[in-house]
Amino acid sequence: MLKIIFRLILAIIGFVGGFELFRVAVPYLVVATGLPAPPGEIWFALVGGLTFGLIVYFITPFIFTHMGHAAVWTDGKMKNIPTQDIILGVIGLTIALFIGVLMSFPLYRIPWVGPYLALAITLALAYFGVTFMLHRKDDFPFVYAYLTRRAVPVPGQKGSPAKILDTSVIIDGRIMDICKTGFIEGEIVVPGFVLEELRHIADSSDMLKRNRGRRGLDILNKIQKELPVTVNIMHNDYEDVAEVDSKLVKLAQELGGVILTNDFNLNKICELQGVMVLNINELANAVKPVLLPGEEMSAHIIKDGKEAGQGVAYLDDGTMIVVEGGKRYIGDTIEILVTSVLQTAAGRMIFAKPKGPLPVMMKQ
Repeated sequence: MLKIIFRLILAIIGFVGGFELFRVAVPYLVVATGLPAPPGEIWFALVGGLTFGLIVYFITPFIFTHMGHAAVWTDGKMKNIPTQDIILGVIGLTIALFIGVLMSFPLYRIPWVGPYLALAITLALAYFGVTFMLHRKDDFPFVYAYLTRRAVPVPGQKGSPAKILDTSVIIDGRIMDICKTGFIEGEIVVPGFVLEELRHIADSSDMLKRNRGRRGLDILNKIQKELPVTVNIMHNDYEDVAEVDSKLVKLAQELGGVILTNDFNLNKICELQGVMVLNINELANAVKPVLLPGEEMSAHIIKDGKEAGQGVAYLDDGTMIVVEGGKRYIGDTIEILVTSVLQTAAGRMIFAKPKGPLPVMMKQ
């Protein structure tokens, strides 16, 4: 709706501009060419205004699309420049332009070349003002310390790339716990098309999907309001791309960002496209505790296993523990001895046995 309003406003501006142009241009053409004045000059102006208005109306989406792409590209490039350097450069530019304007007053009095000389000197001063401030920023410690909030600058250090969240990792919810720990650095980007997909899921007629979508929206709201991280909602879309995964990859390429996901297929697409991806499931597997044969631990037996006499327990992260001879201890917490660890494609399994011939049992 907002786009249509903008198009109409620009079309009206185009109509007024075309009308005024033709209203003024027709008398000049009549005088210049010596042709007789056309009857009903006002109709020529109306036709010109209508033509300009229609042209502006139809080319507005094309202009908006390219302006959005240019803004995203510029933003991605500017992210590599420290904010402190940008502010210092603007300060140097402002001072240099002020000096250039003061010098322009006497230069304008020089015949013929005065205006051009004033413009050249102003541009040169602007360039030297910016480079002077950036090359000698260490000579202004009080300004730089204030801008960096007393942070110690590290030579050659670049800002952390933006972390782009996909729908699956938002619904999963573990991203909030990871953000709480401080392991996620840099800006968190939530694309508008991901929010739209979450909204569709939250409005689904299926109760399970609806609950998952609402959970994702709640988690985003908590991350934005409760955690000390920067969350940027980017509303630029790619109308020529249908799949959300493809849009995520394209956005990551433009921003030079990293995609956070737990979607196996998206992980593979990112690898093929050369986009860096952080998979939450891989992180969860990496931080699981390492257990070696011979280690002792406590386990709560909750059910019997597939084989005769086996009992099954689980670690806090969901890892299955198969206890030989543990069936008779179902419902009890016993001390066990790890015998082997099996890593499969589906996850990890731990095999153990009760510690000693008479294990210590603790009723829950």
